[in-house]
Amino acid sequence: MSAPNQHEWTLDQVVDELLTAETERRDRGRVVDQFPGLDLEMAYQAQSMLIERKVAAGEKIIGVKLGLTSAAKQQRMGIDAPLTAWLTDAMVLEPGAPAVLDELIHPRVEPEIVFVLGEELRGPDVTAERALAAVSEVYGGYEVIDSRFTDFKFTLPDVVADNASAARFGLGSIALDPNSLDLVAEEAIVEVDGSVVDRATGAAVQGHPAQALALAANDLGRRGQVLEAGWIVLTGGMTDAVFLNRGSTVAVRFANLGTVSVSGG
Repeated sequence: MSAPNQHEWTLDQVVDELLTAETERRDRGRVVDQFPGLDLEMAYQAQSMLIERKVAAGEKIIGVKLGLTSAAKQQRMGIDAPLTAWLTDAMVLEPGAPAVLDELIHPRVEPEIVFVLGEELRGPDVTAERALAAVSEVYGGYEVIDSRFTDFKFTLPDVVADNASAARFGLGSIALDPNSLDLVAEEAIVEVDGSVVDRATGAAVQGHPAQALALAANDLGRRGQVLEAGWIVLTGGMTDAVFLNRGSTVAVRFANLGTVSVSGG
């Protein structure tokens, strides 16, 4: 059956298309090519509807993720703050567990500085200092992103509606007080099967991961949403994402937050 044309599209149909692509493990063309009226506000509405469907199916929201946290990526997309999306318990990979590639389309891995919130964080007017004060623990981690769009080619409304390519994520075993380390200087070295392929510091995440968290809290606040105590926050990819292939292992070695790794199974 052919996809609806632009005159027939609704946000329900956007969500249907994206969830079907995820469930059937297939990529698709950009939504905006068929629904050019999809703007950023509508895309966030679609994202909320998508997560509501997942919650209704038994998943639980456990946090948020930030995307496009580098100034260069934001400039290319025409925004001045990170985009936000949702994490659920179905996305968690326990230490040592592989990412099952038969459940994914074309996964890529990004290193992440991960916050756990000790208290609620509600925008607007959240500063980086206020955001960091709300963080109880910092972990090293990774995110497995898996866009439902062919070759990861999308516009901003596309990727927002698609819950910012969220798929899987994992945390390391070391939890530190956020005031015990220099998050700007915290280095992550990315290795694929033992070979170094990239490296970056926390400065790559909006200049400081706490600044990214503050911007996310304020953006959510404008939509009447709040970051809850106990939630996990993936602050944004520190480097470009690397493909995860079957039998291959991507490891991230942090300066102070230990090593995390994930294999393609």
